[in-house]
Amino acid sequence: MNLSTLTRASSLSTTITSTTLRRSITISSSSLSYTPTSTNPKTPLFLRPPIFTATLTDLQKFQNWAKTLTSSIGSSFKDSDNGPDSTILHRELNWFIEDAVENPNSLLTQSETEIGRVVKLRAELGDLYTLWKQRIEKRRPFQYVVGCEHWRDLVLSVEEGVLIPRPETELIVDLVCDVMKMNEEMKSGLWVDLGTGSGAIGIAIARVLGEFGRVIATDLSPVAVHVAQFNVKRYNLQDKVSVMQGSWFDPLSGFEGRVAGLVSNPPYIPSGHINGLQAEVGRHEPILALDGGEDGMSDLLHLCNGAEFMLKSGGFFAFETNGEDQCRFLVDHMKSVHNNSFCDLKIIPDLAGIQRFVTGIRS
Repeated sequence: MNLSTLTRASSLSTTITSTTLRRSITISSSSLSYTPTSTNPKTPLFLRPPIFTATLTDLQKFQNWAKTLTSSIGSSFKDSDNGPDSTILHRELNWFIEDAVENPNSLLTQSETEIGRVVKLRAELGDLYTLWKQRIEKRRPFQYVVGCEHWRDLVLSVEEGVLIPRPETELIVDLVCDVMKMNEEMKSGLWVDLGTGSGAIGIAIARVLGEFGRVIATDLSPVAVHVAQFNVKRYNLQDKVSVMQGSWFDPLSGFEGRVAGLVSNPPYIPSGHINGLQAEVGRHEPILALDGGEDGMSDLLHLCNGAEFMLKSGGFFAFETNGEDQCRFLVDHMKSVHNNSFCDLKIIPDLAGIQRFVTGIRS
């Protein structure tokens, strides 16, 4: 399975800051972690054991059926809500088969003596029909169909109730890395990922921290909490990342003024714009992770206000926004309302050139 984010990046579009933490501070996983009482998250398709079988002939029939269904879409999704066209959907179909079949190359055979051969699958053949039908007819996001998303150098479990991490959000980690290069002490500090979702940002930051650095990842959604914990465990980061359930800063009582870095990709889409999103997004992804209130700024302003109390002096923050207007409003708010609490406020563009991120330092 190709782990490159270049080949499996999300095709969805949302259009839509005291005391220095060094060796003296130890963050106990047992004291910070939240243990869900519900069942474990669904295992991504490519991680399931190949315990099912089908003949090569029947598998090729499925492939031909799926190709025909996919081709029938043409540009209709793109025309209606800027959704994926058939070219993108065919690419997803290839990835779907790669995840579902133990040896996808078996489909390339043309030998008559091979067509009756049995191949191993990670799901029943009937389920493959159901899943691909959901992708096309229900516009169910591809990432939910296969149960994972490729993000940076990670493959993260995702499912309904958890926001699918976007490629542009990867830049938050790059910004954090830049800060750590300028100040090595930041690597031994406490970092917080607010509204962690799948745990993407928190896990990525944990992988670049030094020996003594730690991450707390919070989320209000219990589904997101145990999906994030699943991903943390999969990357063997249980001793470095603590996932806690609660609204924004609520789980962080006692850490005021001790946080080295604060990052978040919060809900920022104005409520009135939700119905105009791609069907994959508006119909299926959690409204809790999308709707930022009337002007999309409700959670972003809350994060700015909280950053003043949570970050230690010299602490760094990076917040993702919906774009230019929100970025400018946020910077103006922090300058006017928080007076001299923050310095070096910057607006950073994403890879498409859209002014996307607001960063700064606690004075």
